[in-house]
Amino acid sequence: MSSIFESAKQLKEDLIEIRRTIHQCPEAGPVLPETKAFVMNKLKEYGYQPNEICESGIVATIKGEQPGKTILLRADMDALAIKEEAPVPFASKNNYMHACGHDMHTTMLLGAARLLKQHQNEIKGTVKLVFQPDEEGFTGAKSMLKAGVLTNPTVDAGMALHVNSGTPSGMVLCGLGTCMAGCTLFRIRVKGKGCHGAMPETGIDPINIAAHIYLSLQEIIAREVAPVKPAVVTIGKFSGGKAPNIIPEEVILEGTIRTLDRDLSAQIYQRIEEISTLTAALFRGEAQVTEISSAPPLHNDEEMTSTIAGYLKEAYDPNKVVVFNQGGMGSEDFASYTYEIPCSYLLLGAGTAQENELYGKPMHNDHVVFNEDVLPLGSAILVYSALRWLEEHA
Repeated sequence: MSSIFESAKQLKEDLIEIRRTIHQCPEAGPVLPETKAFVMNKLKEYGYQPNEICESGIVATIKGEQPGKTILLRADMDALAIKEEAPVPFASKNNYMHACGHDMHTTMLLGAARLLKQHQNEIKGTVKLVFQPDEEGFTGAKSMLKAGVLTNPTVDAGMALHVNSGTPSGMVLCGLGTCMAGCTLFRIRVKGKGCHGAMPETGIDPINIAAHIYLSLQEIIAREVAPVKPAVVTIGKFSGGKAPNIIPEEVILEGTIRTLDRDLSAQIYQRIEEISTLTAALFRGEAQVTEISSAPPLHNDEEMTSTIAGYLKEAYDPNKVVVFNQGGMGSEDFASYTYEIPCSYLLLGAGTAQENELYGKPMHNDHVVFNEDVLPLGSAILVYSALRWLEEHA
């Protein structure tokens, strides 16, 4: 089984070619026709019979000779609505970009599919390969779960891997417990009454109302949440008006709530509703708050994650496997799986500026570049961890 890491190295050139193909034709959201077709064709080429269980949601399974439990390996396939500016010869050909590395994840799981075929006689149970849409919109995981991704066969545990720009290449970060924030995307629609800017008294200014709402929302974290509880409210979109001398009818604000506690997120959302509607009423307008989508805090099963970290320290490099307890405020919709089955979600370092001046840009940046050398390593980590876990839980 230790030969998996060496076997993976032989796939490097093929994996780079796959990754660049996906990278050049990114698709965003829940509908990924080209990416879906590419992945399904590759799986068929490798000897699998993939199924689309929901829109752009792909599942393929592989069984060993011996019966046992089932572990799920998941990759996300969607990109972001960002125009790529990275100086690479395989840059995106459209106005989307794999700025979060999902093309890397899809490629790693395809590499894992090939490795599993090579080591099928060592599988003690079943490995379920899951390729998921719309992680960025937080609808993909929920759609897969609703479609029954954890059944037929019943899944006993799950695992996912995410590349991390700014972390040394090959470093594996294993978070214990709640290690990523939940995120709620919300929209505030502020309605007023349009009028000419020369006669503001004849209208109701939604920009003024929205400005007061925006400032008031900043007080939720400052005065209503204990300083020892991590929480962030961000307004990333403030849109209204088309002319400098016209007061518009409506203004749209969109933002996010991030916490490590689902109950706290709900409390903050309730306060956003109250502040928005009451502030609008104070200025003779109206406001409506709606949830766009959400993902809960990601909870890594401590026993499973510690065990997998131990596997990797033995087979890979004990100096490059880091176990930590403190979570960050980034979010990930794989979190939805973690409330259904024991899960382990690991981060894989994909380059720093010290290694290469192109590396190390922030995730979701239009110049971010990931080190492709980690592709075979990611495939090996997924396969080795899955086979060891199945072996110990046979």
